[in-house]
Amino acid sequence: MTYEEIDKLVKKHKLKILGGFFSNNNDHIPSEVKTLILLGPDEPNFWKHFTSSPEWKEGEINPLDMWSYRVINEIAQNLNSTAFFPFGIPLHPFFKWAIRSGSAWQSPVSLLVHKNAGLMVSYRGALGLSKRIKLPPKTQKPCNNCNKPCLNACKVTALTSKGYDVGKCKSFLNTIEGIKFLSQGCAVRLSCPISENFQRDPKQSEYHMSVFKTS
Repeated sequence: MTYEEIDKLVKKHKLKILGGFFSNNNDHIPSEVKTLILLGPDEPNFWKHFTSSPEWKEGEINPLDMWSYRVINEIAQNLNSTAFFPFGIPLHPFFKWAIRSGSAWQSPVSLLVHKNAGLMVSYRGALGLSKRIKLPPKTQKPCNNCNKPCLNACKVTALTSKGYDVGKCKSFLNTIEGIKFLSQGCAVRLSCPISENFQRDPKQSEYHMSVFKTS
């Protein structure tokens, strides 16, 4: 099956390919996996699709992870491939894998930035294929020609070029001024010019912010 055919298949589940690469001994992937394909939400319809799932409606704990586990495992079985996830045990190096794909890079604020999703990128899982398939050519890092508004977007300087002060971020979200970001989403992520054109449902960002705040 080709890259394009896999992308068409996963889009039936409102997922899309966010990159891929040929694995080697340094990727912490079983040797039988020759190509790793990274999957993430296909916006803007992903959230509506997910919230109609049994995992969401039946109030599962960690419903998004449970949905990802079920759906991506089903896709993997259909493709005779292996599913990998950015949650659970063992922990897999999705940050490293994303950079290896040539479709995402470490941003000026250390978060991953994706060529199409910007700082709003998220990964739900990956498919390990037993053969090499043709992959799209790698592209240039978008930050190279950007004025980097992400560096000054955080009102309390919790997320900057120096790193991420999680405690400071959570404390701000508990203030009157910070409450609005629970529904709007992270100001730093939204400041990315690519993210500005990324059509994620605001309710999805609100969910992620609520999970982050209580974690």
